[in-house]
Amino acid sequence: MERRGKLYAYVANGRGLGIIDVSNPSSPKEVSYYETKGEARGVYVLGNCAYVADGRSLGIIDVSNPTSPKVKGYRKTRGYAEGVYVLNNYAYVANGRGLEIIDVSNPTSPKEVSYYETRSQAWSRSVYALNNYAYIADGRGLGIIDVSNPTSPKEKGRYETSGYAWRVYVLRDYAYVVNERSLGIIDVSNPTSPKEVSYYETKGEARGVYVLGNCAYVADGRSLGIIDVSNPTSPKVKGYRKTRGYAEGVYVLNNYAYVANGRSLGIIDVSNPSSPKVKGYCKTPGWAKGVYVLN
Repeated sequence: MERRGKLYAYVANGRGLGIIDVSNPSSPKEVSYYETKGEARGVYVLGNCAYVADGRSLGIIDVSNPTSPKVKGYRKTRGYAEGVYVLNNYAYVANGRGLEIIDVSNPTSPKEVSYYETRSQAWSRSVYALNNYAYIADGRGLGIIDVSNPTSPKEKGRYETSGYAWRVYVLRDYAYVVNERSLGIIDVSNPTSPKEVSYYETKGEARGVYVLGNCAYVADGRSLGIIDVSNPTSPKVKGYRKTRGYAEGVYVLNNYAYVANGRSLGIIDVSNPSSPKVKGYCKTPGWAKGVYVLN
């Protein structure tokens, strides 16, 4: 079975990686499942590979045939791997203790090229890589790491958030950080001196964020919040939709928001941001925490 013409959601759901056919949003169906070595919490898909942060390691899964995923390679991590982002043959892994950079140019034999330890008391959970920087949400705040030389990462700047920083998404000159009950928008145009320009209080415990166009989509435990960020200094609510389970992760594509919410993947029609509507649900065998959608 080829991926062509089909749309799949790759869900990190604790026990492993679930692959769900979401071509028909009103009737999503799980087509396969791959049990990971540890607790799958984060996933990134690029080409024919799904990169899974599973607590104890980075797993690289061949998903060229979504109905029959197969292990390609594994790399044990130094800390508890929770988030992963892949860019230019490198996987950037947020692993609790810090940032681990792994060369994945040969997926069958991934190799660590460097490691950056975050500050004491911090716990890196999420990472977003863009251009020459890796942005880390590490509980205490946002860390900006210069990775222009992946073998020698260096901290460039830092911003301490008011709440516990869970996840980060970066678009143009702004980093969107969900921290407990809020969405913080931080100007990172000058990486050495990041500054928060605004703050939006969410209804629930903000855990996941995705930014597309003029909207920030926030998974806040009890619901999906859609925030108008056309003016980053003055975010405004656009719409809300209550979710069935505990919303932790979100991915947005083609007018649909895919929400990892507890024991299921929820699909929400966001074509009208002011009135989002539930389109479909698919149960997951484990606790859904991260999601990535690709055709």
